[in-house]
Amino acid sequence: MKEYPAREAALALLKKYNTEPFHIQHALTVEGTMRWYAQELGYGEDAEFWATVGLLHDVDFGIWPEEHCKKAPELLVEIGCSEEFIHAVCSHGYGICCDVEPEHEMEKVLFAVDELTGLIGAAARMRPSKSCQDMELSSLKKKFKDKKFAAGCSRDVIKVGAERLGWELDTLLDRTILAMRSCETAVNAAMENL
Repeated sequence: MKEYPAREAALALLKKYNTEPFHIQHALTVEGTMRWYAQELGYGEDAEFWATVGLLHDVDFGIWPEEHCKKAPELLVEIGCSEEFIHAVCSHGYGICCDVEPEHEMEKVLFAVDELTGLIGAAARMRPSKSCQDMELSSLKKKFKDKKFAAGCSRDVIKVGAERLGWELDTLLDRTILAMRSCETAVNAAMENL
């Protein structure tokens, strides 16, 4: 079993350095998405490690966006995170804002889904249901191709993420819709109680 901080400590650290509701929602979404992927890909025993890395992946972004993934290690040490955990968190910024390369499958998943969860979330908000529960792959692909839609979500990073995993882009898109469906209700409830 991999080492990771208690969720209460992780959430407290996230909220200490991130006050914007949007950043909290993104962190909770990536947490749930990573938990789903751990189960889906046969890493069930490490699902909470995957989820906690997802929860804390942007811990430094709220205050230090220009030092993203560079400031994170010193913040994560505050709650006793292991070197392995810190490497996993920082690896999602590889080639974007740091040189910590994603090595393990979990790190490659985080790299691939970080931007994608933002794109799917934006697409969901445009739907009459305001949800990804009824989102189809074809609908997401149209939004993906529209460079003006959610322009801040890098399509190149998402494509590189799929390639690193050895997956077709459609596979990554489809699986991540399912992953976000699995946690959408819990994330919405958490945001209402924020």
